[in-house]
Amino acid sequence: MGKKLSFRAIVVLGNENGQVGVGVGKADDVVNAFKKAKADGRKNLIKIPITKSLSIPHRVVGNFGACKLIMRPSIEGSGVIAGGSVRTVLEVAGIKNVIAKQLGSNNILNNARAAIVALGSLTTKSQVAKKTRLTLD
Repeated sequence: MGKKLSFRAIVVLGNENGQVGVGVGKADDVVNAFKKAKADGRKNLIKIPITKSLSIPHRVVGNFGACKLIMRPSIEGSGVIAGGSVRTVLEVAGIKNVIAKQLGSNNILNNARAAIVALGSLTTKSQVAKKTRLTLD
């Protein structure tokens, strides 16, 4: 009676031009776990706004599980100041200048998902203007 071994793969997919997604797959071998994670990541792709200075438009907070993530736009040339899976998500999304801080848990998957939640809640000036126009009319 041995232990049954299985592998979990966490994959971050993106086009470095405003699209990013996180996928998770679990299987008996690494290759199949990776394939499942890749398929899951493709289903969960989101589009995010990026400024001309390759940063985020405004400060944002993302929560997922016990993880809290704070992201702030940064000046051009500062680079991605973030740790762990958050750095990976930001780089794959194409964001080059941002400051991020993980609070709470150090769980890789939950921090990646908190980053996706934060990036998903970003809005542009034109989106805000449309919303205010709709409420004023």
